[in-house]
Amino acid sequence: MASIPSAIFILAIKSTCSFAFANWARSILSPLVKTIARTAAALALCAAPQSHALEFDRTVQQGAILVGQVAPGSAVRFAKREVSVSDEGYFVIGLDRDEGKQIAVSVTQPGETEAKVHRFDVSLREYKLQRVDGVPQSTVTPNPEQVARSRKEAAAAWRARDHDSDLQYYRAEFQWPLIGPISGVYGSQRIYNGVPKRPHYGVDVAKPTGTRVVAPAGGVVRLAHPDMFFSGGTLIIDHGQGLSSSFLHLSKILVEPGQTVAAGDEVAEVGATGRATGPHLDWRMNWFNKRVDPTLLVGPMPKPQEVTQ
Repeated sequence: MASIPSAIFILAIKSTCSFAFANWARSILSPLVKTIARTAAALALCAAPQSHALEFDRTVQQGAILVGQVAPGSAVRFAKREVSVSDEGYFVIGLDRDEGKQIAVSVTQPGETEAKVHRFDVSLREYKLQRVDGVPQSTVTPNPEQVARSRKEAAAAWRARDHDSDLQYYRAEFQWPLIGPISGVYGSQRIYNGVPKRPHYGVDVAKPTGTRVVAPAGGVVRLAHPDMFFSGGTLIIDHGQGLSSSFLHLSKILVEPGQTVAAGDEVAEVGATGRATGPHLDWRMNWFNKRVDPTLLVGPMPKPQEVTQ
């Protein structure tokens, strides 16, 4: 039997070993526990409901063209229409000249059944009154035969604008299709030969007949008509997911339906065909049936010396 001093010594050794083992265990387990804790926190964050915030790349205002992004596979709905969403989650919508004070865009995330409705206040705009005299009277007050012709042509133009393609040229930077003096602006109320008519939905650029017009962005040609009653030579280019450009009063069209064009490609020549008082380009844009303002994509008209050749 060990003596009392020996027993005390043995207990001391055991205590020291236990303490050392505890320290060793803490040194091994503590980082592991921290790693497990961090991993658990990260997993909890991933599992938590994500923010459904939706933002657009531009000011929400009348006439705006808005590009947004949602989670790939989401369903987007706006203006009673299912909106196409790219594989990367991008989509585009357009606001009309007289869009109301607020819009609602609903988004259903992948794996969810309930849509979240995002509401945006719309900045309202004031539009100019523009008098246009010297227009051929037959285009101001057309006869029944001309009305029938114009309706048939308008239907063809609307069909061309109604393509819901998966093109994504709308995501690129747009450029002016023609550089020159602006003679008409988007949204202005037109009075032809003293007769009030519908608002102007494009921007007019005055240049001599034959001046080349370029594509403001890439796209596919959907319509190339040499002489419509109101718009004369008319060209429509599809930029993707319902967004299109129309070019009116052309003297010559240099491309064909189905042809793919790149930004800056020459596509037509300025003219004074249809209801026009002089040579100019009338550039319009649509998101399906909504008439949007092309100048909101390109900014102020550059000065000739600012244009690089």
